[in-house]
Amino acid sequence: MKKFCLALDLIDDSELIAQYEKYHQNIWPEIRQSILDSGISNMEIYRVQNRLMMIIEADENFSFEAKNEWDNNNPKVHEWEELMWKFQQQLPHSKPGEKWQLMDKIFSL
Repeated sequence: MKKFCLALDLIDDSELIAQYEKYHQNIWPEIRQSILDSGISNMEIYRVQNRLMMIIEADENFSFEAKNEWDNNNPKVHEWEELMWKFQQQLPHSKPGEKWQLMDKIFSL
């Protein structure tokens, strides 16, 4: 099993944050299926203030490159991602258009 941790910021607006959380209480079925089909078995998102942290657990065959390729060919994923940009903002030093940033693991007990 592979595990990844990613970070992203939300726009610092309490109403937008509440809307974002509401969308994630019941994600679209096509988005859920896209996540599962990519080899991700568990995904969790945590928030403190406007900073998000996503934890992904995936099978050994999972790759972000393959997931991105599948997502690029999925109109519903495009629609979801476009909607989510209303709430999200890039972390400092991100490349143009880059959203979630892979975090480096620096400690494990």
